[in-house]
Amino acid sequence: MSRSSLPRKQFIQNAVLGITGAALSPRVLFARDKNETTAQENALEGKAGKSYTIKNVLLETGFEYDGEEVITTKTALFCIEIENGKIKKISPNQPNATAIDAKGMLMLPAFKDMHIHIDKTRYSEKWQARRPVSGGIKGMIALEQKIIPELLKNSTAKAERMIELLQSKGTAFARSQVNIEPTSKLDSLKHLQLALENKKNVFGAELVAFPQHGIFYTDSVPYMKEAAKMDIDFIGGVDPYTIDGAIEKTMDFTVQLALDNNKGIDLHLHEQGDSGLKTVEYLVDKVNENPVLKGKTYLSHCFILAKLDKNKLDEVSEKLANAQIGINSTVPFGGLIMPIPTLLKHGVKVMTGNDCIIDHWSTFGSGSVLQKANIAAQLYGPSTEFGLSRMLKLATAGTLPLDDKGIQQWPKSGDAADLVFLHASCSAEAVSRISPVTSLVYQGNIVF
Repeated sequence: MSRSSLPRKQFIQNAVLGITGAALSPRVLFARDKNETTAQENALEGKAGKSYTIKNVLLETGFEYDGEEVITTKTALFCIEIENGKIKKISPNQPNATAIDAKGMLMLPAFKDMHIHIDKTRYSEKWQARRPVSGGIKGMIALEQKIIPELLKNSTAKAERMIELLQSKGTAFARSQVNIEPTSKLDSLKHLQLALENKKNVFGAELVAFPQHGIFYTDSVPYMKEAAKMDIDFIGGVDPYTIDGAIEKTMDFTVQLALDNNKGIDLHLHEQGDSGLKTVEYLVDKVNENPVLKGKTYLSHCFILAKLDKNKLDEVSEKLANAQIGINSTVPFGGLIMPIPTLLKHGVKVMTGNDCIIDHWSTFGSGSVLQKANIAAQLYGPSTEFGLSRMLKLATAGTLPLDDKGIQQWPKSGDAADLVFLHASCSAEAVSRISPVTSLVYQGNIVF
């Protein structure tokens, strides 16, 4: 059976199971009524990635107020013209036009997973729960050194299956960490790059060269230097004090490698004591000394922020904002609730991701960053129409259809045609109900 003959529901199921994943013809973007004409189908054939029009698209247009309180989101139906991967034109709806019929589905910016490990996973394999490992993170490093050779045998295929899972949840772009260490050397990177090449028309990514086993704890230096000259975007790192035993030495190497190769920085930081705070403050100082790194530097997790008192948190948040250092949070909870509202209040860029999906670190992770926005809304309490709509930015890496005053800021002509369609009436409902994704478009190419 060809992909284009599969019902949408079946296609999504297959994507999750890792059976399919290539771009489809636009005519199967949305389920069609049986009485729609063959002429209409033929008119749409072969348009993906070139030019086509979608009608009956639901867009947010503003807020409705009761006094100063937002009580609902205004919406209307539009026609969206796509050409060469961009939104060419947004016009009043033409329900009788020969066009792809969105049937009133809500269109939002395609989601972005900004912290995930696509390169190492057991996803699509037989279920295996996380096994107890002693020795903390160094115990996990020892485990990885044993199992990575086996994981690498089919890591490209598993990465493709994980990408398909992300797509089925509305994600069209990811920032993936990729192991660089003496066990996998550069193989993990090469295997993931092959998977991304196979998916280049339907999925976008940026890569972080991630020394999971430490820079100096295992001799990862030569491999990191080589990876930095390859097609990666960020120099990574992990807990410099806990693993390498030296904050300054490890951070100096990381920062200099990024500067020498014109890369950004994305550092895992799980440490919750003095070493965690010292690492944050040292990185802030290094970025201020090298302004070229502003807007290109991120701390992933950064759990120390959840341990600071209010005054210190405000101080550190202001420093992060001034240095333009972002936070990539996996929205942890259960005794460790990240202070996302405080970070946002101070202007720190906050993004989120699934982190691990079905691997030896964690067997959680649904693949949905919309679910992450939902969890954040539950943790921090924005249950109003306005508050829920603001939480969507965690799923889109910042982009919202309406600004805080209710003025439409997305979509606009010239924007990338990276679009997700959902069964929802507005952003607030999509976040609150984790609304089902019905279709995904990446750079004008219709994924499903």
